[in-house]
Amino acid sequence: MRASSVVLLPHAPTSVAAARRRLGSELAAVGVSESVVDDVNVIVSELLSNALRHARPLPGGQVRLAWSRQGDELELSVSDGGATTQPRRGPGTLSSLGGRGLGIVEALSENWGVRHEEGGVTTVWAVLRAPRTVRTGAGRNGAVPAGSVHAAIPGLVELPDEAGHPDEDLRHGPRHGIPQTRAYPG
Repeated sequence: MRASSVVLLPHAPTSVAAARRRLGSELAAVGVSESVVDDVNVIVSELLSNALRHARPLPGGQVRLAWSRQGDELELSVSDGGATTQPRRGPGTLSSLGGRGLGIVEALSENWGVRHEEGGVTTVWAVLRAPRTVRTGAGRNGAVPAGSVHAAIPGLVELPDEAGHPDEDLRHGPRHGIPQTRAYPG
């Protein structure tokens, strides 16, 4: 089952809380466990905060938040109008006031990186495991084997692919000719 969503948010600090609420609600609706939603909220907070702090907005004064779930993988991405610096994991020492954000993203995700797109758009993405779960009638830890979700949640239908990337592989390979890179300090 594939599900996805794209939302444009104002290039403003209030967008972080709004994004967390919306994303948490959408992911819960497609059966993502609370613990994964908690990790997603931390990742999205870090990615959006970095975009707001370090990058220009997209045309229209916005940033774009997208998520896509295919099977047990969930990709999150935040796109902005680019910056003069490359998003990279900082040293994040105990005495530093910042620089821990992408280290946290790295710790909570299976993989993450940066894509540079046409028009100066920079997208920072993260992929994490999001096994199918339901809150009631499930086995231990709420886990339900793949394929049984439709039986456990009556009326659940596959959502359309709003992101428009039906042939993408969430973890490997280039997308639309844009190479993916894993960001590390130089």
